[in-house]
Amino acid sequence: MNTKLSLFAVLVLALTGAAAFAQEILVPLRTGDYVDIRLGGVPPEEISTVSAPYLIDPEGFINLPHIGKIKAAGLDQSRLQAVIEQAYKSGQIYTNPTITINIPKTALFVNVDGAVRNRQRVQYTSDMTLLSAINAAGGFNDFANPRKTQLIRDGKSQIVDVRAIRQRPELDIPVKPGDKIFVPESFF
Repeated sequence: MNTKLSLFAVLVLALTGAAAFAQEILVPLRTGDYVDIRLGGVPPEEISTVSAPYLIDPEGFINLPHIGKIKAAGLDQSRLQAVIEQAYKSGQIYTNPTITINIPKTALFVNVDGAVRNRQRVQYTSDMTLLSAINAAGGFNDFANPRKTQLIRDGKSQIVDVRAIRQRPELDIPVKPGDKIFVPESFF
């Protein structure tokens, strides 16, 4: 009985972790991102024609064999998969393609800008918070106004008082890949 309970707990933790990871990578793709595309549901000799890593070009496109350029920037992973599958079907290239897109873990970033020591794209980690992202960018510079730090997610901006977070760390906000953090300058 105890073994069954332990096995059930491990299974629940594994599924929970997989669901959390799946949610964290469903962020809009950007120019400069790499996507690893795998093709299935086609004759074996065709798989290697499409299956490869692709770079999203400066205009936001990837160039795929047989169908040409597909707009990728702005789409999340699952939406891009559907768009590519539909393009192969509607172009009558493949009747039942299955596209799987993987985003390399190293391709996930949080952008930190403004009054920090090193404005940069910080590589995302699953335990990253607003404060740890700012610290990864070298912390606040001498002119920063940490009370009016902006967290921009999905086009929505939220003002955060980072001084309050330092006093009460439980208020720190987990960040997601694709988030933007902007630290304004103080006027005095």
